Amino acid sequence: METETATPWLTDAEQCAWRTYLDVNRMLTHQLERDLQPFGLTMNDYEILVNLSESPERRLRMSDLAAATLQSKSRLSHQITRMENAGLVERAHCESDRRGLYAVLTDHGMETMRKVAPHHVESVRRHFIDRLSPEALADLHDSLKPVAEELRGLRGKP
Repeated sequence: METETATPWLTDAEQCAWRTYLDVNRMLTHQLERDLQPFGLTMNDYEILVNLSESPERRLRMSDLAAATLQSKSRLSHQITRMENAGLVERAHCESDRRGLYAVLTDHGMETMRKVAPHHVESVRRHFIDRLSPEALADLHDSLKPVAEELRGLRGKP
C-alpha cells in the first residue's frame, strides 16, 4: 500500500513573506525596466552590458554569458543579435576553440554603459535601497544569502 506524504503548506506568516517577496520582485523589476526604456535598453540588455564591462577585455564566451545571465544559449543568441544591430556588442571567434564565440562589448556599448549606469543606480536607490535602513539591508542580505547559495548550487543540475 502506497503512503501519501502530507504537503507542508505554508503558514500564514510564510505565505505573507513569500507573496510580498514575489510582489516586490515583479514590481521592482518592472519599474527598473521602465527606467531603462528611455535609453532603449531592457534589464536583460543592461545585465549583459554589466557582465561584459566587468570582464577582462570586455568579452565573455557566449556559453559563460548565458550561464551568468540565466538565459538559454538560443535566447542569448537572439538577444546578442539585437544588441549587435544596435552596435552595443559584437561576436568574435574564439581562437582556442573554433566552435566557440565571444560576446564583446563595443566602444559604443561601453559608452552606453557609462551613460546609463548612473541613471540605473539612481533608480535602484530610489525604488529599493533608500526605502530600507542600513540594518534592514544587512538583514535582507543575511536572510537571502543562504537561498542564493542553495540556488547557485543547483544551477546546471536537472
